[in-house]
Amino acid sequence: MINNSEKYTQLIKTEAKRLGFLSCGISRAGFLEEEAPRLEKWLNAQMNGKMGYMENHFDKRLNPTLLVDDAKSIISLTLNYYPEVKQNVGSYKISKYAYGQDYHYVIKEKLKELLFFIQNEIGEVSGRAFVDSAPVLDKAWAAKSGLGWIGKNSNLLSKQVGSFFFIAELIVDLELEYDNATTDHCGKCTACIDACPTEAIVAPYVVDGSKCISYFTIELKENIPSEVKGKFDDWMFGCDVCQDVCPWNRFSKPHQEPLLKPNESILSFSKKDWEEITDETFRKVFKDSAVKRTKYEGLIRNMNFLKE
Repeated sequence: MINNSEKYTQLIKTEAKRLGFLSCGISRAGFLEEEAPRLEKWLNAQMNGKMGYMENHFDKRLNPTLLVDDAKSIISLTLNYYPEVKQNVGSYKISKYAYGQDYHYVIKEKLKELLFFIQNEIGEVSGRAFVDSAPVLDKAWAAKSGLGWIGKNSNLLSKQVGSFFFIAELIVDLELEYDNATTDHCGKCTACIDACPTEAIVAPYVVDGSKCISYFTIELKENIPSEVKGKFDDWMFGCDVCQDVCPWNRFSKPHQEPLLKPNESILSFSKKDWEEITDETFRKVFKDSAVKRTKYEGLIRNMNFLKE
């Protein structure tokens, strides 16, 4: 006989699939014991660079019950963003996740729908939706939920689909069936470590955030340090190198999410087009895009750094 938590789990996973999520795994809410010393060590080594917000809410990052009263379950979800078509070769590069609409809004809507579905079908369930904008260690929870393992480049990897996907969660006060973590399949491969242009992967499974091209081109608001000049390989917003070289990403399949469909301008712009972009064009092209985070001035700064 199927018990309630089993029935609810099946309902949730079926609805997640219907909403277009790539995968859905569930883990028991609790304190992340293994991650606590790792996060502390990473912060003490100042690998967060100028990302001061990473030091905030240390306890909440490790304990979801501080984010949602009486939290019982973490429903981890992934959404594929691997594009069918890539940018013009020889142009300034933008990370593939930013080709379409800003994923925060796309996923938040889906999460709201899923939570509404849970409350409709199951009854009084309290929960909160998180998309990369709150103190939640999403990769750790996704790994606990069996959606993949954390690779040497610190991304979540899956044997079936690689790593070109977003991760999000619903934290709910509902008892569910829990999935088991999967095993690590990086083996002896060091492709990501060898390929990182700025040597940001300082050891297997350890990324110094303050050395990452994504950090320099998105998070850092000051001038980019001169010691990394010539190492960016034309990346002006984010970087996909450690994912592009990962053997598991040969299994990436193009996504089917209309809202993440690439913006034609991003794909077709040449270096000259980018160099001539005005504030007005930037606002028009990136109106609903994650690239907005770097602002027009930031993009120009990045381009100038690449040109110098």
